[in-house]
Amino acid sequence: MTSYFPPEGRLLNTPENRAACASPVALRRAMEEKAILEGVVRLCDAEHNLIVSLGAFTGLIPRAEAALGIADGSTREIAILSRVGKPVCFLVESVAETDGVIRPVLSRRLAQEAALNAIFRNWRPGTVISATVTHLEPFGAFVDVGCGISSMIGIENISVSRIPHPDQRFAVGQEIFAVVQDLVPDQRRVYLTHKELLGTWSENAAAFQPGMTVPGIIRGQKEYGVFVELTPNLSGLAELRGGFQEGDRVSVYLKALLPERMKIKLLMIDRLPPLRAPEPLRYFITSGKLEQWRYAPAGCRKVGAQTVFAD
Repeated sequence: MTSYFPPEGRLLNTPENRAACASPVALRRAMEEKAILEGVVRLCDAEHNLIVSLGAFTGLIPRAEAALGIADGSTREIAILSRVGKPVCFLVESVAETDGVIRPVLSRRLAQEAALNAIFRNWRPGTVISATVTHLEPFGAFVDVGCGISSMIGIENISVSRIPHPDQRFAVGQEIFAVVQDLVPDQRRVYLTHKELLGTWSENAAAFQPGMTVPGIIRGQKEYGVFVELTPNLSGLAELRGGFQEGDRVSVYLKALLPERMKIKLLMIDRLPPLRAPEPLRYFITSGKLEQWRYAPAGCRKVGAQTVFAD
């Protein structure tokens, strides 16, 4: 059986997937090899079976096989209905022929079971993974970690710089990296974090120096100053100035960088046009396994954010 269980959509247009769906012989071979394949859901019928396009063929995913937990009621029907028009993964269960028409019967549930088994067998806290954003809520971002298996990144774990909503960082369909925070096999749950991959204070501050003028976003205002985000994991403090509010995009002049205090002094210059979409994320880590992560520079008087990944 394949050991590769990517988020749904990533196999769809690969040469291997197209070849496996090109003929009855290839479909039967995929069935024997228990290969994970993908197709696009054309519709969900009145019984909530999924009709799936497989190149030259049309496959059927019976309702009970459309997602883990459907058969026992632990997964809601929306998990089936929401797949229409989208890619789904599956294992081929049978390839019958009736009146010259090939009718593959497929199972998304079995593909998800295989993915979950691989996750709990191979992942540990600190494992860096690839995921796809599927849904955004005020409290966090839901992501597909493989074969439609869902996990969530809480808004507090998205970046060091605080944001009002996950849509300030992510868009639905975006491919991202994340870190396994915890695994609970009994509940079939994977907990994720993200901020550790966006760099430490020093790694982010290395792109700036005093005298530069750069864009930023106001993330908070206090009586002693305005917090301006320069990168998702780096903010500076500017003096209060009227006419600005949280969420404004502004240009700021860098007066000083003070690593020993983990502080950047800024001067606000002007308001800038808002961004139409989140800026691309810069990842400092995209693979491997983290044991621990410390945001503050060495010798800094402040502790700063820290994460220890207990195996």
